[in-house]
Amino acid sequence: MELSSAPPKAGLAELPTVAIVGRPNVGKSTLFNRIVGRRVAIVAEEPGVTRDRQFAMAEWGGRSFLLADTGGVTDAPGRGIDAEVRHQVLAAIDHADVILLVVDGRESVTPVDQHIADLLRSSGTPVLLAVNKVDEPLESLAHVDFYELGLGEPAPVAALSGKQSGDLLDRLIRLLPESEAGAEQAYDVSVAVIGKPNVGKSSYVNRLLGEDRVIVAEEAGTTRDAIDTYLDLGGVRIRLVDTAGLRRRSRVEGELEFYSRLRAARAIERSDVCLLMADTAAGVTNQDFRIGEQAWEAGCGLVLVANKWDLGEDRGPAVHAQFERDLRERAPFLRKLPIVTTSALTGLRVRKAAELALEVQKRRQQRIPTAEVNRVLGELAGRLQPPQSSRGEVKILYGTQVSSAPPFFLLWLNRPKDLATHYLRYIENGFRDTWDFLGTPIRFRLKRREEARR
Repeated sequence: MELSSAPPKAGLAELPTVAIVGRPNVGKSTLFNRIVGRRVAIVAEEPGVTRDRQFAMAEWGGRSFLLADTGGVTDAPGRGIDAEVRHQVLAAIDHADVILLVVDGRESVTPVDQHIADLLRSSGTPVLLAVNKVDEPLESLAHVDFYELGLGEPAPVAALSGKQSGDLLDRLIRLLPESEAGAEQAYDVSVAVIGKPNVGKSSYVNRLLGEDRVIVAEEAGTTRDAIDTYLDLGGVRIRLVDTAGLRRRSRVEGELEFYSRLRAARAIERSDVCLLMADTAAGVTNQDFRIGEQAWEAGCGLVLVANKWDLGEDRGPAVHAQFERDLRERAPFLRKLPIVTTSALTGLRVRKAAELALEVQKRRQQRIPTAEVNRVLGELAGRLQPPQSSRGEVKILYGTQVSSAPPFFLLWLNRPKDLATHYLRYIENGFRDTWDFLGTPIRFRLKRREEARR
């Protein structure tokens, strides 16, 4: 099974890629959000908020392309996070078809601007220079000073208000290479990697991709945005989302972390399957379970990925089996999930976790014929009749599946309000066992027979 990790040009939709680069706090993420048409990247007054590459689909003038947001480049990155950011920016430049260099029109040309311009000229990639924060682009001459960067005519723009953004995009799409791709969906399944801070989510993503796609550091909370990347796994096109760690609400500190948490929650909502990553070395906690339940309630498929399995002394089959039994006893919803033990450090079962996510997605998409639904309902009722209510007999008359991903069933009863909750769980478990809905939630709606006749 081949695994490709090149940014979305490789084997997905052959869409051209545009990388936004520049020094910190010039408005790159604001421009990214403006072009994409929604708030994808976090924007804050604090410089250096964006650290990883992030991709999103964009379209203008009938042309579709992938837009990459990058962290701010400094003139002396040294070591640590700044050096990692620079590495990510260089990787984005290497993969891009067009570079969008963003500078600050409220300031003059800085040595860092000049350094980045020199770097881009040597790349041989077409560059469009955007002079941001020019609130009155048609009247201001602030952009003229940036001719000295030697990158052609600067394009004034106000990313926050959107002024002149259309003219900027008109120039941008003229630089794009010809592409046969249209606006088709560039992936088959969306998989989010979720969990608490510092459980190894970014390390897992990097190991799966085979490259340092996402920054990894000892500092907890390094990932602040929900970072999209793309890969091909056995011919299935996956959008893989590395999310910020989800803390308990009482421990969320400051506006930036609040929005990071919000982005992670939204990543769950737009994903098909979530890989819930937990740290087996530190112990699986109730917060891990709460995060999993959040994804489950959102209708996502779910796989529990018990990471750092390599750090234990005895990890034989018996220990593995006991570990699973203990987990499933602690949280009842875990009995419905596949559990896989991994090590992002060594690569142990990293691909297996991704393959399980694809298998869960197949189960989420199952459509069960109505005749089969009613056959199984009849068998379940034959084994155990619904408890009677004080108002009379409760009967399940008919059932059908109305949608999938997640599977949603409509049941008609004579007294839907009187059906006991535990009996509906009995039906759910029967459906789950019959059609192997492991890893996916099942939804039900109950209706009175009279409503069905209208």
